[in-house]
Parts: sequence; C-alpha cells; structure tokens
Amino acid sequence: MRQELQSLPKGLAEDVARNLVMVANLIDEEPERAYAYSRVALRLASRVAAVREAAGFAAYATQKYSEALAEFRAARRMTGTVELWPVMADCERGLGRPERALAMAGEPEVQKLDKAGQVEMRLVAAGARRDMGQLDAAIVTLQSPELASSSVQPWTARLRYAYADALLAAGREDEAREWFAKALEADKDGATDASDRLAEMDGVEFTDAMDDSDEDEHRDLDAGHEAAGDGEAEDAAEDTVSAAADVADEPSGEDEAPARSAE
Repeated sequence: MRQELQSLPKGLAEDVARNLVMVANLIDEEPERAYAYSRVALRLASRVAAVREAAGFAAYATQKYSEALAEFRAARRMTGTVELWPVMADCERGLGRPERALAMAGEPEVQKLDKAGQVEMRLVAAGARRDMGQLDAAIVTLQSPELASSSVQPWTARLRYAYADALLAAGREDEAREWFAKALEADKDGATDASDRLAEMDGVEFTDAMDDSDEDEHRDLDAGHEAAGDGEAEDAAEDTVSAAADVADEPSGEDEAPARSAE
C-alpha cells in the first residue's frame, strides 16, 4: 500500500493516507464514520487498489453488501490477488444469494488462498449452508483438520465458535457446550462471545439492550459474516494503519475531520 500511495502527488497521498488511517481506526467501533472517511479517500484516489479495498471493508462493516462487493471486485481486478475471495463470497450471502457463495467456495481461487483464507472460506460456506436451512451440511463443512487441531491459530476461536453454534442450532447441546468451551480456551483476544454463550447454557441470564429477535438474527450470521469479515478486516486495518501512517505527515486523532470533506 505504501508504494501505491507514494505513486500519488505528495499532498494528495497525505490526504488519502490520513483518511485511510481513520477508516482503520474507526471501522470496529464506529463503522458509519469509517465509511464516511472511506468515501472521501475513494473520491480522491479511486485508482488505488488499497483505497478500493478499504472502501469495500467500510461498506461491508455497514452492511452495504452490494457496494462492498463492487469495491472488492475492483480491488481484485487491480491487484490480481485472491485474498478477498472469502469476503466477496460473504457479500453474496449478505445479498441473500447463499447459493452463489457456495459456488465460489468450489472455485479454483480457493486453492490459491493461504491457510487462513481457506479457513475463512470454509466459514462462509458453512454460513451459506445455514442460510439455506442445511444445518447438517453446515456442520460437516466445518469439520476439518483445522478444527480438530490442538494448536491455536488466529482463526481457531472463530472456527470452533461457528462449529459450536451450528451444533447448538441442530439441538446437539452437549457437543455444543464442549465446543463453546474450546472456543473460549482459544479466544485470547475476545473475538467471540463464547463465554456468554456458555453462561447462557448454564442458565445465567443477562440483561441487554438488544431484544431477543435481534440477538437471534445476529447469531444466525456468526458462522459466516462475522467470521470472514472480522478476520480479514482486522488484518487489513493493521496493514492500513502501518502503511498509511508512514505516508501521512501528521498523526490523526478520532476527532479529526476528513482531509477533504464529502459534499
């Protein structure tokens, strides 16, 4: 990304970099603000692949799946890489097209992904199966050497969580509890709510502003949207902050306005 930004005139590169830093800093906690910064960066440098990718993740975080998919496709055309394949498939899920996500899971591009990318693709495929009411198939999809492995990798907690959630949806409560516990064991960064799910299964009640229907809908997406989006977005955000900060002259704070505000 740094090389891409340095291809721009210095002043423009700095403006774009500051907006990309803000996208990365805000995308988890304030996705709508991150989206606004991404639109500014996109208007300034739409021919930079890193900008298109950041715009895609910002749109994805705000559930603008059609827009996100378009940006991811543009970034992929510019770079020729397959890294965005899983999140592109998950956008298809978000658009209500799980069969397309499943078709993408069977494409040759999946074999070109690294191990983390292949796990993300498996999570998306399992989520698509659940979207289609195929719970047993979703469970089988998640069964893999990565799930069975005792070693803890960046994807381990989310993979175990998705498996536990699918087992619970299928009424296999004892197995689900076992896998929620395994997910919690691997979840050093709090990427999942496995501890809450275990507490609920043990009869502990929580008071939350989210009503039951919203909570159930959110959990139905955990096997795919959260898994694929969060894993890739976190990696992309780290890369964005590192590279863009090298280009921007001044550090940006959260209260800073976009370098060039949207009309």
